[in-house]
Amino acid sequence: MAGTANCIDILIAIILPPLGVFLKFGCGHEFWICLLLTFLGYIPGIIYAIYAITK
Repeated sequence: MAGTANCIDILIAIILPPLGVFLKFGCGHEFWICLLLTFLGYIPGIIYAIYAITK
């Protein structure tokens, strides 16, 4: 199942978007973008996290 997101990854991304991205990518630029978007608004953080995890 390499390259695909499972249900747990998506669920974590919905509950805590930066955590879901961190678990997938570590502390890279994806994490910081997601953290910033989550601070600016929870919904943009969720959308970006799901996008980043599933791409």
